[in-house]
Amino acid sequence: MTVNRQRPSQKNHPHSGDEIRSAFIKFFTERDHLVIPSASLVPEDPTVLMTIAGMLPFKPIFLGQEKAPAARAVSSQKCIRTNDIENVGRTARHQTFFEMLGNFSFGDYFKQEAITWAWELSTEVFGLNPEHLVISIFRDDHEAETIWRDVVGVNPKRIIRMDEKDNFWSSGPTGPCGPCSELYYDFKPQLGVEHIDLDDDDRFIEFYNLVFMEYNKDTHGSLTPLSNKNIDTGMGLERMAQILQKAPNNYETDLIYPIILKASSLANINYKKIDNQKRTSLKIIGDHSRAITFMISDGIRASNLGRGYILRRLIRRVIRHGKLINIKKPFLGEMGDAVIELMKSTYPKLLERRNVILLELEREESRFLETLERGEKLLTEILSKNPKKISGNTAFELYDTFGFPLELTQEIIAEHGISVELEGFEKAMKKQRERAKAATASIDLTTQGALDKMVSSTSSTVFEGYEILEKKSSVVGMVVNGESDKQVQPGDNVDIALDVTSFYGEGGGQVGDCGVITSNEESNNNLLIRISGVTRKKNIFIHNGKLIQGKIALGDVVKTKVNQNLRKRAQANHTATHLLQSALKNILGEEISQAGSLVDFNRLRFDFNYSCGVTTQELIEIEKLINYWISEAYDLEINYMSLEKAKAMGALAMFGEKYESKVRVVDIPGVSKELCGGTHVRNTSEIGLFKIINESGISAGIRRIEAIAGPAVLEFLNERDEIVNQLTNRFKAQPNEVCTRVIALQQELKETNKELVLAREELAIAKAITLIEEAIDIADNKVLIKRLDGLSGVALQKAAEKLIAKLGEKTAVILGGLPTPQDQKKVILVAAFGKGLLSRGLKAGKFIGEIAKICDGGGGGKDHLAQAGGRNGVALGKALATSMSKLEEELQ
Repeated sequence: MTVNRQRPSQKNHPHSGDEIRSAFIKFFTERDHLVIPSASLVPEDPTVLMTIAGMLPFKPIFLGQEKAPAARAVSSQKCIRTNDIENVGRTARHQTFFEMLGNFSFGDYFKQEAITWAWELSTEVFGLNPEHLVISIFRDDHEAETIWRDVVGVNPKRIIRMDEKDNFWSSGPTGPCGPCSELYYDFKPQLGVEHIDLDDDDRFIEFYNLVFMEYNKDTHGSLTPLSNKNIDTGMGLERMAQILQKAPNNYETDLIYPIILKASSLANINYKKIDNQKRTSLKIIGDHSRAITFMISDGIRASNLGRGYILRRLIRRVIRHGKLINIKKPFLGEMGDAVIELMKSTYPKLLERRNVILLELEREESRFLETLERGEKLLTEILSKNPKKISGNTAFELYDTFGFPLELTQEIIAEHGISVELEGFEKAMKKQRERAKAATASIDLTTQGALDKMVSSTSSTVFEGYEILEKKSSVVGMVVNGESDKQVQPGDNVDIALDVTSFYGEGGGQVGDCGVITSNEESNNNLLIRISGVTRKKNIFIHNGKLIQGKIALGDVVKTKVNQNLRKRAQANHTATHLLQSALKNILGEEISQAGSLVDFNRLRFDFNYSCGVTTQELIEIEKLINYWISEAYDLEINYMSLEKAKAMGALAMFGEKYESKVRVVDIPGVSKELCGGTHVRNTSEIGLFKIINESGISAGIRRIEAIAGPAVLEFLNERDEIVNQLTNRFKAQPNEVCTRVIALQQELKETNKELVLAREELAIAKAITLIEEAIDIADNKVLIKRLDGLSGVALQKAAEKLIAKLGEKTAVILGGLPTPQDQKKVILVAAFGKGLLSRGLKAGKFIGEIAKICDGGGGGKDHLAQAGGRNGVALGKALATSMSKLEEELQ
């Protein structure tokens, strides 16, 4: 029986972006799919920087590492891709930020359901005319072709076979894979079905991709059928919006166009009445504004590394293109607000984090505007040397480092009659694109290494170590010296998986426990494994240690023994971290949010979003409040409940952290309530004392507090006390007098240094006077060139000025030297020209700058007096000799 392929009757089909998203999810929930909320743009998968596809959050399920939450799932996943960033705004459908609608089957339905539902959704729910649809299939996928042709009833001429490059999806060199089938919309069906070319972007747009994950590829490339066949699909929300809204491109849909209109108003231009170049800039601003707003909302901060670099690059592109369309004032905050207003109903987190988003945008914009100013100065400096052409590498440096687009550089230098060496620029740009693609273009679903194999074949570890520090366990997995090996010798490094453990596995910022694994009482084996740490992989606790004595094998029953002293120290630090977060919110403001933490046995570290440094007085208040809470001896309450209930009760969650449906809530009544799986004290009084030891900024908008709690405070105070005792003994003073004595010594040293500098300058001048007799005559001019080591630049300048005054206006003085003769990497050069030489067009700044290049340096200054530096002291003699030759040429 074929599916009805007649054009559906006219009815109210989804039109807006929100309606399309809702209709897609509703369609599949009616077919028993579980709705999965969008994951963060910061993926759990360490192999990719950003969430780049709708299937990425399901990667562990496809690999068999995690159990699926349901047999069927549907999601609308926010994604970021930058591998084609140069095409954004220039083509109809390239974007950095997009939403991928997807339906997934984990060993449940397969090709026929996926295909027929895709057709029903496209033609009946979205109302697409079947005569506008073209289907692509993998060339050898006869089953898919049969379903499309005989079950759905698609015209065979509208079913296009594609090769492996286009229509066969692989997770990596090995692993799950399978053929694809894609749905294309034909904007020009009147051209007929003969010789269809799906690469014609003006005519066709791919809007729905169905992946039939049915094979496993081995290292030889051989395919074997998977026991559980999976479905992974993706429909681009923006592309479907373009089709249904009959927009000429993705940008002129209700998902992006309101943001573009905001930028247009700021530039005081009309999107419909401007040239294509300005329109492209507006499209880039619209797309990138969505991307940067969502990235910051998901906890990413601008930096020069990883995903922080991606964010910074996108922000700078927005600013550059704002400048190109003549937006004169800082505007990123207004663009962020426009995105939040447009998307807040679907993504309410944007509204919750509005202050954080706008603060980051405004701060990064301010920083980059300063960078742009420096770039303009660099370009001016380059042009001052009258080059015939700007090298490609220089143009790329201006683009990549200072944010100058190539076209802006070309426009500026065209006024000087020169151009850019484009071939070199394109080579540098190509290398950058290759780096970006390598970082973000693919998802690797392969597993490697003995540990991964052990994890994939082992059940989850049961942790019973909150109250019990010793536990009988069975060995269910083992890796020896990095290899899967059942034979273990004393001295070997072992990674052991147990069915149950009392060891806490590293997580939530807290380090894993230390301790020992020993023989069970019933065993005669004198086993001892010293455990130095415990990590987790997919809820498998991996005990990292060294075999000291005895033997161990799979299936053995052993006993885990946690180091009680270290556990208590970690507990004190972890509970203190919760108190610290509450104190920060009390003292600095509720908008404070955690950006990372570390809890180990000796200290704690807490990173948080805050726009400026914490003052000394604020730190005192924070520390005082925490110690007050400790002294109040609050009992901690630990409860397990649903995630929804915990959030409703006001429990804080670590932003971007993935939580199960049932969560553990650590409550310090009236003080703190957080979702946390870590170990804690039973009562705050067990912490003892809390002490902040450092506060600093670690990146833009991120502050870090390092502190200690419990026994570590006494150790810290004892160490400080010993230092104070040493100082009091040395100064023969009381502790409260040490600071006064140190300040007095510093002031005394400062005065002595000033006197020393003055003495050196006077010595240089006195020594310079004795050099007058060494001046030589060149064409009625006096020239004195001398090497003087051990003097500062200031001293050399004063000496040169004194010599000019003594020798007369028709004099050139060149002095050079090393401040310290032992340091050959610092050269000082000084040039002084009298008025007579200045009248001949000689300029000290330009002259000494050229000479300094011989010493791998540069510099300049005023026409009559200038200083330069260098890094090659060996070349100083050559530099001074060259200065003599050049002056002889100039003065003859």
